[in-house]
Amino acid sequence: MDLEELADGYIEDSLLRLMFVCCHPVLKPEGRVALTLRVLGGLSTHEIARAQLVPDTTVGQRISRAKRALREAGVAFDGPDPSERDARLPSVLAVVYLIFNEGYAATSGPDWVRRTLSDEAMRLGRTLCALVPDHAEAHGLTALMELQASRFRARTNAAGRPVLLLDQDRSQWDLLLVRRGLDGLDRAIERGGGPYTLQAAIAACHARAPRAEDTDWVQLAGLYDALAAQHPSPVTELNRGVAHWKAFGPEAGLALVEPLRDPRLAGYHLLPSVLAEMLADAGRHEAARQELQNALRLAENEADRELLNDRLRRLGTGT
Repeated sequence: MDLEELADGYIEDSLLRLMFVCCHPVLKPEGRVALTLRVLGGLSTHEIARAQLVPDTTVGQRISRAKRALREAGVAFDGPDPSERDARLPSVLAVVYLIFNEGYAATSGPDWVRRTLSDEAMRLGRTLCALVPDHAEAHGLTALMELQASRFRARTNAAGRPVLLLDQDRSQWDLLLVRRGLDGLDRAIERGGGPYTLQAAIAACHARAPRAEDTDWVQLAGLYDALAAQHPSPVTELNRGVAHWKAFGPEAGLALVEPLRDPRLAGYHLLPSVLAEMLADAGRHEAARQELQNALRLAENEADRELLNDRLRRLGTGT
């Protein structure tokens, strides 16, 4: 390898370089992500467990095993060469997105958002785009984060309470971030795309709608169908159910969401929360109230609990 190749492969950003080290192939994929989120992302074991939909003890074991494996393998901390970097990139992208998500919707605590985490994740995404400019999913992930982050100002009201996507004042959305996200999505599509690119296309569908009622839910349902086929997960299925509900009615959504009652989502408060919305839309109000109560038992973030209580009150008064 000549000097020019070495220079091209060097990762200037120290945090990003350490992320690539923690995503060493000697570790299992779930161990790479857990260790990096804990050591470099600063997330607690519980926050990582919620993000990975596993018990806290499982995450603790993954982190301990990962540290031991790196130590026993004598892994150097000077960063990988370009060929090793490319193999580790998917794990690094996954970590960056999980950091962004913890900032976008905090697992617990008094604040619904942790903006500094999301801002750092976007910075890392842009650095990755410069490092691997031909990698479609680096552009796709960064576009996704920018499109989602464009809503930050509208996601809470003057009292700091959450405002859900369809209730937001879209005039408050950050148009610069929207434009950057849409441009990044175009670059990702030109390079082939993948799951992050599909998710960015979903976010773009919302961004292009001037009003909530202008949202193209049929297009969104199709995009979620494609995402579920390419990158299946229970959270994707939940979001797919919401899109089908909005596009084709509550029974279509319930047909996709009700089968998701499995251990992977046992502690995920958004499952009963979404079910409650669909059941209420279908006129099954008592079942909707029960699901909201279930969601309240699972929600740990104070803003989420306040939002659920408000929905429960409105359901009780028929508003």
